[in-house]
Amino acid sequence: MEEARFTAPDRQMGEEDRIRLTSVGVDIGSSTSHLLFSRLELERQDNRYVTVSRTVLHESDILFTPYVDGTTIDGAALGRFIHEQYAAAGLRREDVDTGALILTGVALLRENARAIADLFAAEAGRFVAVSAGDNLEATMAAHGSGAAARSAAGDQTILNVDIGGGTTKLALCQAGRVADLAAIDVGARLVVVDERGTITRLEKAGERIGRAVGLDLALGRRVSSDELQALAAYMADQVLRTIPSEGGGPSRSDLQRTPPLRYQGRLDGITFSGGVSEFVYGRQRTGFGDLGDLLAEAIRARVAASGIPLLEPAAGIRATVIGASQYTIQVSGSTIFVAPLDVLPLRNVPVIAPPLPLDQTDFEAAAVREAIAETRRRFDLTAADTPIALAFRWQGSATYRRLHAFCSGAVAGLQDIVDRGQPLVLVCDGDIGGLLGLHLRDDMGLSLPVVSIDGIDLREFDYVDVGNVIPSSGAVPVVIKSLVFPAAVASKR
Repeated sequence: MEEARFTAPDRQMGEEDRIRLTSVGVDIGSSTSHLLFSRLELERQDNRYVTVSRTVLHESDILFTPYVDGTTIDGAALGRFIHEQYAAAGLRREDVDTGALILTGVALLRENARAIADLFAAEAGRFVAVSAGDNLEATMAAHGSGAAARSAAGDQTILNVDIGGGTTKLALCQAGRVADLAAIDVGARLVVVDERGTITRLEKAGERIGRAVGLDLALGRRVSSDELQALAAYMADQVLRTIPSEGGGPSRSDLQRTPPLRYQGRLDGITFSGGVSEFVYGRQRTGFGDLGDLLAEAIRARVAASGIPLLEPAAGIRATVIGASQYTIQVSGSTIFVAPLDVLPLRNVPVIAPPLPLDQTDFEAAAVREAIAETRRRFDLTAADTPIALAFRWQGSATYRRLHAFCSGAVAGLQDIVDRGQPLVLVCDGDIGGLLGLHLRDDMGLSLPVVSIDGIDLREFDYVDVGNVIPSSGAVPVVIKSLVFPAAVASKR
């Protein structure tokens, strides 16, 4: 029986309890690129749809990202690969309802990002495009590997270590959230050799690692198996230096890209994701002329000696976004605040949902500001030049003091966004949107543009479109796009 296909933005919340989507996750990074096609089934729960199952339709090959020079991605070759994978999945571009395009590493460079965007120009309105720096990439890997979900069970502290071609990202997970992040310059493809041991690719970090073990590496130089082992051993030692141990916190690696983890204490387990994890867990045994297999062997031995339990992840190299869900709701016009009206529409606004102190009777604006700042750092939104939607669940009474502390902290936490002329976007699940907007305008005397809407339950990894106000009702249509990770309920076709 043929399954009904469904274009999410055309459907309104409440029309049906279960909906199906065909979705694709596209991951383009410095070292590898791949796609994953899924059929998602969403179920209405309260005032949002959640993914209750997914069926993998097609996993693409893993492509070593093609280049025309040292940093410029070969857009034509990448485009051919993408076209071939759609064909292999038995899907046309128009068959896919929604998706997520994740760019990391050199894919974020202006020219590369523009060329990649051109490959998906036809899907621009349906796809979420995410530019992921070290922090967001680490956060997504923690969710994709299942480490974040695992930490929610039994109040565990789980560390996910994502080792790719150029960098290693660490995400410490507690209570289902990423609590701390770090990144170092360790990766499988910092040094690549051919079958004769001649270096064919060498990154700056690879040169630095070579000097640390007494090697003067250069393109065209021959390296022995012992020298490659020494490089891998040094990198494995650097990774282990960044991992917390019982009785003390991690030390700073010589290859640190970001501040080290702050956590000091015991780990209940460690998971690995990224390309090197395929070797760590024995899913890949044949090397690719890089350091991946040697690095994995060295890391596995050191983790075993550390006594930290090595846990099986939900996904390894594919521990990234595997697609997106999407649906439309219409928000009542009686409790929202939009001023000026021409600030709408807004498109693909990233959502942050910081742990705000709204469960407390009294709280200070500084606590709201700090929670927003920390979450923006984790999602690589500290220098965002687009709006950011602050999602929250209002708790307790709406006294003047509480409203003022919240609004003051929200403005302070997003001040740089507002200063660039972007609106302050507030989204909550209660009926307080209009009250917050009025407090900002009338009580605080602020003239900044404000979009304050309610009746919506937004979460991390959501993106929203807010349409123009409907004159007859004062309501606004809102499209919610949610990134989906491998840890979601899954089955294989």
